[in-house]
Amino acid sequence: MMDKQEEDRQQPGDQSAMPTKNKDQVQEQTHVSENDSDNESDTDLETGQATNQPKSLSQAEIYLRACSLTKTAPISAYLRLNEADLILNHYGVGPRGAKALAIALKTDKMVTNLELKDSNIQVEGARYLREMLKTNCTIERINLSNNQLGLEGARVICDMLSDSIYIKSIKLSGNLFDDTAATYFADTLEYDYFLKELDLSHNKFCERGGEHLGRMLAKNEGIEVLNLSYNHLDKSSAVGLCAGLKDNFHLMQLQLSRNGFGQTEAELLSEALKQNHTLVLLDLSWNLLDDQAMVLLCPGLTTNDTLKILKLSHNRLRNTGALTLLRAIQKNIKSALEVIDFSNVLVHEDFGELLEEVRQTHPALDIKYTMLDSVIKNLSALQIFQKFFDEQNVSIMDFFKGLDKEGTLQVSNSTFRKAVKEAKVPVDRRQLEWIIRKFDKDCTGTILYRSMRRLV
Repeated sequence: MMDKQEEDRQQPGDQSAMPTKNKDQVQEQTHVSENDSDNESDTDLETGQATNQPKSLSQAEIYLRACSLTKTAPISAYLRLNEADLILNHYGVGPRGAKALAIALKTDKMVTNLELKDSNIQVEGARYLREMLKTNCTIERINLSNNQLGLEGARVICDMLSDSIYIKSIKLSGNLFDDTAATYFADTLEYDYFLKELDLSHNKFCERGGEHLGRMLAKNEGIEVLNLSYNHLDKSSAVGLCAGLKDNFHLMQLQLSRNGFGQTEAELLSEALKQNHTLVLLDLSWNLLDDQAMVLLCPGLTTNDTLKILKLSHNRLRNTGALTLLRAIQKNIKSALEVIDFSNVLVHEDFGELLEEVRQTHPALDIKYTMLDSVIKNLSALQIFQKFFDEQNVSIMDFFKGLDKEGTLQVSNSTFRKAVKEAKVPVDRRQLEWIIRKFDKDCTGTILYRSMRRLV
């Protein structure tokens, strides 16, 4: 039954009222027609509202009417919305709920970020969103991860990206996309320059998938962030991806964690890094890279001057591989590397010593690694030793000269050991023996101090 306010709006005597629409026109209309060419449902969202109202409906009111039409329960988060982020992850929105949201968002001018991760929208819901985005020019970021969209969903998403020039970021993790789906994305995005971030992680891309996406990378002029983590990419995939990376001049972040990259893939990436001059982040964590893979990867790192972050944690690296990587950075004066993560690699004292040398020319370098407490303590011994004499205003050279009564420019280990204890330098026995080993590298029992100035 029509309420009193609605009756008043439609009185014949109200000359200011526009001609009213019938009951069917007042409701939201959704027309689904079968497309004979590809057997895909083409879903149109058409909103019909009484135009004789004194003011337009609020977005909350539009959404409530849409929920009534679709017979879905309203989501309170949308009703309370007063910011640009609409976060509806894990809400179980479903296809009909997606339709209600699409109707409301069609005219929304506030939301720029739409999150529907793990919302069970299915392919049908994705179609409603696609139609909505043909009209909505405000939404720039959309997250449809973990909705099991499959191959048909990939087609819908690609149509969505083709139709909208406003989407800058789309996250599609965990949607069961396979190598055939990769062809859809490659064909759609080859010449696209609007989309900046593409997340295709946790899918089922294998050999051909990497080839197709590599073909896309070679021609794409927009994507800056590409996430392909948690797929099944290996040698054949790496060939295509690395070939595309060589010719790409826009990609800045490439995430490849949890794939099958090993020695062969490392060598291919090395060749790509020699030619690529835009990549700043490369994530290769949780792969199959070993010490030999570092030997193959490092030629690219000795020439690359843009990569800033390299993630290598949870591979098969050991201290030898870590040293190989450090030496490559040391050789590259123009290296831009600031962060290297192989936090699970147990490094030795020689790594710590080399790291101090490398930081002389690369002071911004931050490396995440694992080191035994005893090793850390030993490495700090030289600093403690140096600091002690600095505070006494005594040079290391003067200290040794005081021990060298005959001017031979050398001091026995036993004499040095005794003098350090008498001076009460704050190092323990193990640290002292470690310092002696550093000074007497050839184990001659004698320290040649003639070339010493500062120790650290």
